[in-house]
Amino acid sequence: MVNSSGIFVCLFCFILHSCTEHKIKNKDISEVAGNDEVLSFMKTFEGRGDLTDTSHAVPAREALKKFKIPSDLALDLVLAEPQVTQPVFITFDPQGRLWVVQYNQYPYPEGLKVLNMDQHTRAKFDKEPLPPPSNAKGADKITVFEDTDQNGTFDKSTDVITGLNLITSVAFGSNQIWVLNPPYLLAYPDSDHNGVPDGPPVVHLKGFGLEDTHALANSLRFGPDGWLYGAQGSTCTANVSSEVSKNIRFNGQAIWRYHPHKKLFEVFAEGGGNTFDVEIDEKGRLYSGDNGTSRGQYYKQGAYFVKNLGKHGSFTNPYTFGNLPNMVLQGEETRFTHAFVKYAGNSLPQRYNGRMIAINPLQSYVQLTRFEPNGSTFRTIDEERIMQTNDHWFRPVDIINGPDGNIYMADWYDSRISHVDPRDTWDKNSGRIYRLRNKSASGTPTVKFNLYNKPDAELLDLLSDKNIWFRQQALLILGDRKNASMIPYLMKLLQGNDGQTALEALWTINLSDGFTDDVANIALRHHDPFVRMWAVRLIGDNKKVSKVIAEELAQLSLIETHPEVRSQLAATAKRLPSDDAIRIIKNLLNRDDSAD
Repeated sequence: MVNSSGIFVCLFCFILHSCTEHKIKNKDISEVAGNDEVLSFMKTFEGRGDLTDTSHAVPAREALKKFKIPSDLALDLVLAEPQVTQPVFITFDPQGRLWVVQYNQYPYPEGLKVLNMDQHTRAKFDKEPLPPPSNAKGADKITVFEDTDQNGTFDKSTDVITGLNLITSVAFGSNQIWVLNPPYLLAYPDSDHNGVPDGPPVVHLKGFGLEDTHALANSLRFGPDGWLYGAQGSTCTANVSSEVSKNIRFNGQAIWRYHPHKKLFEVFAEGGGNTFDVEIDEKGRLYSGDNGTSRGQYYKQGAYFVKNLGKHGSFTNPYTFGNLPNMVLQGEETRFTHAFVKYAGNSLPQRYNGRMIAINPLQSYVQLTRFEPNGSTFRTIDEERIMQTNDHWFRPVDIINGPDGNIYMADWYDSRISHVDPRDTWDKNSGRIYRLRNKSASGTPTVKFNLYNKPDAELLDLLSDKNIWFRQQALLILGDRKNASMIPYLMKLLQGNDGQTALEALWTINLSDGFTDDVANIALRHHDPFVRMWAVRLIGDNKKVSKVIAEELAQLSLIETHPEVRSQLAATAKRLPSDDAIRIIKNLLNRDDSAD
């Protein structure tokens, strides 16, 4: 017998074949399916603003007038169609240029055919696509926008990488343009930093699943430790290999990372929502949003978070008997807020500093939320919607801090946001980029700069800049240069009174290959808890310790009071040889002052 879900899957496969083989577009679902059960399923999504409907796009300038924002903010339309279409990811490079990933090939890879689909609508394709330049040429592209006259508008655009198939993000480091093009992580050489690749890409990783093209590996971002971080959504599998790491398997939502120099790949943490975001704050904490009703997760190294095991697959560790919860929410439990920034740009009014600014593409608004400590994680308290409109085509899908201290958002702009309809009814001709800024700022002029051309001394000064964007960029460039002569000066900063500057110095020392036992000892005894936390984490990343450092960790586990440091001690213990790990774990377990 075939059960009802089996009937649905078979019909869903028929619909998909209709879409991919015959390019059916914009037809009523009944014309394609012709089955009451499928029609009934599709109707459950009607009226929720997540499927294609009969509404029409509003011209960009008119749409701008529909937004309601607080009186202390201003909203600018930065880019709109035809300059950008289907923008899924945005970032700024160290020259202040805006990079936009245009996901025009979505939802079906060029050159592949759907063979079948399981009960969770995960597709199986007829083959694995080849990496560029041998790939089937898709419609995706990466475009760089520049403000050449510094008047606050981007007047020059260059399509720097084209013909790709489902690109989800881009990052910069080690004279390379890193492109996540599942199943591959690619590195295009760019020695002169002009944004145009010097030659074909090198494949660094392969094996990210393609089963669900709205949940692919995504959101490339360098961490302060020199690892390249990314996310993976809920319904894709992975069997990832690098030059060194082989066949690392995981299913469903996860945060992963790759070390470009050591060629190591690993799963950083598992679970979450349909993970399509990576945010790293001023203390190096890593977050992602949620497609449920929370505001997301503060991911701990090696930890397991909420996961639908039946749908998304088991955790990689068979002895995982529970999981950590999402950050507790105090506010409206509305689905879903899937990406956010923790604002630290020093340009918006003071009340926004340290707040979560989160996008809700399903409900077409932007949420301001407060963080409050909750043990070793946070409680999130909603404060207000700071950007909303009755134009439900507004679909913010990415949000970032900019070098000017403003907030930038990519708007997919479509009546549709759900993937459950297999027909390719997406609007391929729309997309917008917005800038949210301080209303009291005079205009929106920009300052031309190129951090690649700055000497080390100036980059060191930027480690104490009030805008987190400049601190993060300066750190990565210094890490690429690995100037050992800077380490004595950095050691002075590490031992200084300013905790944030000391933390930046510790990161820079580590990226400059200067993280020794002596440095670790100083950092483990630092007055700032986040310097101690990161000392513990960097020690664990080596996966072995000297007898001296093993003793220091054991002693710290006895006396440490800060919950986030103790959390990292537990995470690091998992990475150490058993004798060293057990001492830490026993000391943490024997303390009853933080049972909650």
